[in-house]
Amino acid sequence: MRFQRQIRTTFTSLAVVLPLLANANPILDGYAAQAKAENPAFKDFSAAAGQKLYGTVGPNQLSCASCHTDSPKNAGKHAKTNKAIDPMAPSVNAQRFTDAAKVEKWFKRNCNDALARACTTQEKGDFMAYMLSVK
Repeated sequence: MRFQRQIRTTFTSLAVVLPLLANANPILDGYAAQAKAENPAFKDFSAAAGQKLYGTVGPNQLSCASCHTDSPKNAGKHAKTNKAIDPMAPSVNAQRFTDAAKVEKWFKRNCNDALARACTTQEKGDFMAYMLSVK
């Protein structure tokens, strides 16, 4: 009976911890550490702010949604070249947000293209929080 209780407790604990681990992302964790170093008052990233950034139209009349569609779960196409783009959301494209160098490369390129400036660490983290929240 005691053994069964321990097993039940273990499974209950795993049911709580595994979803948290599944949502863990070392790249997002790195942005959080960088944000905290830049601003000691930093608390967390906001998926809502990331969603807003995704739809923000910059001075070049482009937004993330211009190429990636209104839903990050859909495939898109480049606004100028019409080249196909795989979905952004990791829930439908497991390769997204797994390589820190690629993530930085695309943030650098796409923030400049869409917003005509570099994204801040806060914006990068908010954007990733949004993408990771899309189910």
